[in-house]
Amino acid sequence: MNFFEHISWKETFTCFMVLFAVIDIIGSVPIIVSLRQKFGKIEAEKASIVAGLIMIAFLFIGKEILRFIGVDLNSFAIAGAFVIFIIALEMILGIEIQKSSQANAASIVPIAFPLVAGAGTLTTTLSLKAEFHEINIILGIILNTILVYIVLRIAPWIEKKMGEGSLQILQKVFGIILLAISIKLFTANFAQLIQNYVHF
Repeated sequence: MNFFEHISWKETFTCFMVLFAVIDIIGSVPIIVSLRQKFGKIEAEKASIVAGLIMIAFLFIGKEILRFIGVDLNSFAIAGAFVIFIIALEMILGIEIQKSSQANAASIVPIAFPLVAGAGTLTTTLSLKAEFHEINIILGIILNTILVYIVLRIAPWIEKKMGEGSLQILQKVFGIILLAISIKLFTANFAQLIQNYVHF
């Protein structure tokens, strides 16, 4: 019961927006369309569910892995902030993030991983844990999973309606938002890290 008492729609929305910007499923529409043309069909349900489960699992298992190797959450969050910062720069400068890979089926690979639940997304998911409650991050993941499913289903329609130019503009806008979030994540966790050392 206490777990659900921590639900905050403000935190959920922030987590949703951060993950939405990192996943960049709208910006990935051209890749999705290309995969659909190559394989004939995209298994939207399977890809979305697997991607969501990977992110949620890493949210819990990731912390145990860090504890095992002796890295605190604040330090990992700072490292994650650097990764998010680089991804944001790639989005703003128009450099393509390495998302595509050789695959035999357009479902779990390469859509669920690494297109949706890639290294940047998993790092971000765990980094959010340093600032937000787990239930709000999970809700943010679920909302993104639903959005990913919808986009996978209507990707050709989105590309036709928005056009390549609009998709690029949207990608740059979210890149700027992501850049600001990475700086906030860095400053907040760096301050906490310094404070912990001072108290130590």
